[in-house]
Amino acid sequence: MTTATKTEGPDRTAAHVLAELQREHGRPLLSFLLRLCDGDRQRAEDLVQETFVRAWQHPEALRADYESVRPWLFTVGRRLAIDARRARLARPPEIGGTVLESARVCADHAERSAAALDVREAVATLSPEHRAVLLQVYFRGASVAEAAAALGIPPGTVKSRAYYALRALRRVLPGYEANTAGPH
Repeated sequence: MTTATKTEGPDRTAAHVLAELQREHGRPLLSFLLRLCDGDRQRAEDLVQETFVRAWQHPEALRADYESVRPWLFTVGRRLAIDARRARLARPPEIGGTVLESARVCADHAERSAAALDVREAVATLSPEHRAVLLQVYFRGASVAEAAAALGIPPGTVKSRAYYALRALRRVLPGYEANTAGPH
């Protein structure tokens, strides 16, 4: 800080002193804090403003008998940057909106229960043969060969019954999206 800044005249207000501090030390302080913030300009600008708020809150630091107030400003800015970094590391990382937009939306418990009842009612409309195949392949996770062995029918019949059962369910359940790959 220049000698003129240290001597306050009757016409010099705190706002004038801070404006002069900003003009004289703002750019070097911003440059310093940009390096501490890994190039995040918005965060560095916020820290510069907070540093000048601290200078305004502690006018005694500005009246000290030092050649320049810059070391005090840089120390305050560095400490604020360290505190901000520690605060960010102490809480979970923030995620962007694109992650939320692509996240799968889960229905609430009531919607899931209603959907399960709809599926249960729709499956009840199928023939016992079709229900047995769906139970083996889709609900128990059996392969076509395992379902064929359990039901005592050929693997081709398992595939055919699974296909027609899902087709019947699609007609009964509007909006139902079955696995179009068929049984595994």
